[in-house]
Amino acid sequence: QVQLVESGGGLVQARGSLRLSCVASGRTFSNYAMGWFRRAPGKEREFVAAFNWSGTSAYYADSVKGRFTISRDNAKNTVYLQMNSLKPEDTAVYYCAAVRFGSFGSTPTTADFRFWGQGTQVTVSS
Repeated sequence: QVQLVESGGGLVQARGSLRLSCVASGRTFSNYAMGWFRRAPGKEREFVAAFNWSGTSAYYADSVKGRFTISRDNAKNTVYLQMNSLKPEDTAVYYCAAVRFGSFGSTPTTADFRFWGQGTQVTVSS
């Protein structure tokens, strides 16, 4: 129902910034909750940030709160993750995720999302 294509990953120094983009196919982008997850080497995929489907609520993992900002542009079918004050521990493959009419009563989890992008590598050097 939706295809997600991520971009914007790369190599950045600690305290630097990156902006990830996720472009969703289809014309029902506004009906989808969107989220970002990441998986570091040898670790489980973990939640980073998300919007509920209406865009009225944003959720952040404690590890990124105050540093990362999720946003969306419905006209462009795109969700962004602005990452500031990056740390080496932010190094991971970052995944965009979507679920139709998703709403969250607590911190979103991987099980809350149905569609996933291929991931984009973010490497933060110390």
